[in-house]
Amino acid sequence: MNISEAKQYIKDTVRLYLKKEEDGEYLIPVQNQRPVFLLGAPGIGKTAIMEQVAQELGIAILSYSMTHHTRQSALGLPYIAHKEYEGMTYDVSEYTMSEIIAAIYDLMKETGIKEGILFLDEINCVSETLAPSMLQFLQYKVFGKHQVPEGWVIVTAGNPPEYNRSVREFDVVTLDRLKVLEVEPKYDVWKKYAEQRGMHTAVMNYLEINRDDFYGIETTAKGKNYITARGWEDLSKMIFLYEGENLPVKESLVGQYIHNERAQKEFTAYYDLYQKYKSDYKVAEILAGDAPEETIEKAGKAPFDERISLVGLLLASMMQEIKSVMELSDVLKQSMAPLLACKEKVQGGMNGEELRNMLSMQAEGRKTALENQKKAGSISKDVLKREKEVVMLLQHLYYQSKDASGTGEEVFGKIKMLFDERVALLKQQVGKVGDHLHHLFVFMEKAFGEGNEMMMLLTRLTGSDEASRFITMYGSEDYMKHSKEMMMTDRHEAILEKIKEYTL
Repeated sequence: MNISEAKQYIKDTVRLYLKKEEDGEYLIPVQNQRPVFLLGAPGIGKTAIMEQVAQELGIAILSYSMTHHTRQSALGLPYIAHKEYEGMTYDVSEYTMSEIIAAIYDLMKETGIKEGILFLDEINCVSETLAPSMLQFLQYKVFGKHQVPEGWVIVTAGNPPEYNRSVREFDVVTLDRLKVLEVEPKYDVWKKYAEQRGMHTAVMNYLEINRDDFYGIETTAKGKNYITARGWEDLSKMIFLYEGENLPVKESLVGQYIHNERAQKEFTAYYDLYQKYKSDYKVAEILAGDAPEETIEKAGKAPFDERISLVGLLLASMMQEIKSVMELSDVLKQSMAPLLACKEKVQGGMNGEELRNMLSMQAEGRKTALENQKKAGSISKDVLKREKEVVMLLQHLYYQSKDASGTGEEVFGKIKMLFDERVALLKQQVGKVGDHLHHLFVFMEKAFGEGNEMMMLLTRLTGSDEASRFITMYGSEDYMKHSKEMMMTDRHEAILEKIKEYTL
């Protein structure tokens, strides 16, 4: 199966393992909850999907690599305990709590989140001294004499033996206690993930043209050549940093992440072309509707890889604008509930000072919950960023309403005025992004007609969660026309209707 299918399977498994009966007992007893064993080549995203599963289910995650654990660190250290049996005192060997089990209890204590995933990576590379204890752990969820707390589901992962010399192949007795998922790298699946993560356009365009370079491991006379999904993602992040510092992206940098000489050279050469396309085609002019006729003509006559790169450049800029608008929209939407609660209290007679205190407590409460979710790993980076901005907005409204002394109505009036300013900004940005999207479609029509380039544009807009949400919420007649779907109301009317949701 591919990594996306594996993620959904694991998510369903964890969700079902955590289902309870009416008396609070888990439907599937702990000893019958077979751990999942995710088996796949290195760098295909096994760890990433585990974090996503925890975030989507709102539970904690604790990750450990088993390669560095000895029998003592995993099971605990021996000590002498004094016990009495039938009037006689004896010295008995006991074990301290396992580092892994203790870490679970520490996380629950710090965050208040009682359910989660214990993710043990490289499970098939455990040390020789620890290997005999793994069978007991996998069946009974026990390290030493201490059991994994109830509500914690065990998911393990490892690489096939052809990728790692340290792998210890599991016997049938061990495998019979696991749910084994074998995962293979698939570019089309990774592509959706990469687009959502905002991978660098040069990386995405290169792989769209050279799909065979997405993933590969081979042995040559000079050693192992390998390219992984992790390598491309890490290279993408570094390119962004290099560009931010105006540093040149050279083959020596690419080679630190892409360990294949041919792919290193070809991507570096493509990146240089990509930079040339950025210089030749003024993206800002195109999106503003000011593209000169010679630019349109040049694009239409350009070779295939240049056209693909240009569409990628235009999409990258457009997606960034859409993302900014949707982030503001989400922040305002998440802020509505606490503000409407304030409005309700004011209508019930709450005075101005009490109202401001309530707003401050709401901000602090969200901030504390956010810190706990971050520690537990149960919140994604995007949601974390949004929630931080919600807290900042609530704090801003609190401080800026200080000068509105008097009744609750007066204080809330000031809060409403400040909030409405943000709504007006959203309306302005939505209109600007809608205009840019229209100009993009006009340029594509003139330069490429209804060719593959237009199909690429529509596919990327449809596949992007944020772009599809923007179009659903605010409309795009051009998108609807070219995708041959049902007619929508005028974009400006859609904007006005959507803005009403932010009226306090």
